[in-house]
Amino acid sequence: MIPGAADYDIDLTVSDAAIDRLLSVTPADVEPATELSYCRNVFVPLTTACRYTCTYCTYYDPPGQADLLTPDEIREICQRGADAGCTEALFTFGDDPDDRYTAIYDQLSDLGHESIHEYLREACEIALEEGLLPHANPGDQTREQMATVADLNASMGVMLETTAEVQAHGGPRGKSPGQRLATLRTAGELGVPFTTGILVGVGEDWRDRAESILAIAELYERYGHIQEVIVQPVVENERWQGGSPDLATMRRVTAMARDGLPDEIAVQVPPNLAPARELTDCGVDDLGGVSPVTVDHINPEYEWPALRELEAVAEAAEVPLTERLPVYERFVESGWLPPAIAAAIDADTAAGERFRAVLDCASPVDP
Repeated sequence: MIPGAADYDIDLTVSDAAIDRLLSVTPADVEPATELSYCRNVFVPLTTACRYTCTYCTYYDPPGQADLLTPDEIREICQRGADAGCTEALFTFGDDPDDRYTAIYDQLSDLGHESIHEYLREACEIALEEGLLPHANPGDQTREQMATVADLNASMGVMLETTAEVQAHGGPRGKSPGQRLATLRTAGELGVPFTTGILVGVGEDWRDRAESILAIAELYERYGHIQEVIVQPVVENERWQGGSPDLATMRRVTAMARDGLPDEIAVQVPPNLAPARELTDCGVDDLGGVSPVTVDHINPEYEWPALRELEAVAEAAEVPLTERLPVYERFVESGWLPPAIAAAIDADTAAGERFRAVLDCASPVDP
């Protein structure tokens, strides 16, 4: 039984036979992708407050040291992103920051909001006004919280990380795999195109990795909403000196993800954290969102690669590199998008033409 599953009424069991089969997969058992994609984004850290204190994370600040971005700051970041040709506004903040940080709650009240999700909705409206498609990553969410913002997001996401209980998540405010899976289920019930992923090297074992991949696949089979799964190594930083997974580990787990997930789900590796060039033959077909404007605020010590570096990865793999939107084309074409996002993509404006040009682009990026 997955830890916390019963607490959130998660009816999901991964069989030992399925895990054993996936554990036998090696890079030689999967086919390389025929192309690599990426998305151009701007990173908007709404606040660095978080109720969790994961030992590998540098994103959160202690209570008293975290603030909210103001609406003017959000607009300025979005404007810079749009001017640089980005299509995605990536909104991040820690899980339920107003649950633990009284100053954040007071700031929200001063801005006329009762919750961080109400404020996220305003932030998404600003992004759309500035010509960007919102993609929010607000952590664990209740159905009410996600419904507050889902109609203004092209896609949303949360990392499952692992179905295992690990010490890195420990403490009185530790993450629950059951709650994480409940958030993925909620996205499926609400019809939200969704990004998730596994975090490799935080204390989970190989069976945990296989179970995590298969749990994601099972939820996708029920709802059809998972668009990509990120295979992300934990990396050294000021709070984590526990090491990072080696190349052999990353190659094997990436191949397992490709084999264990349906073909239509993209397998992504973050090129600022993972050795992407050495993983492309393991079934990787996406290099994630990268920003020409902002740093990776979750991993600020690890710079985004320039477009030329992504092109070099694709060249080494001998496949084309294509740009995509934060929502994958199949969700656009099959009518998954809420009206505000569909209207933004199809609008007869400069921003809309940019979205449509990316969506309809059949030719690869020229090196």
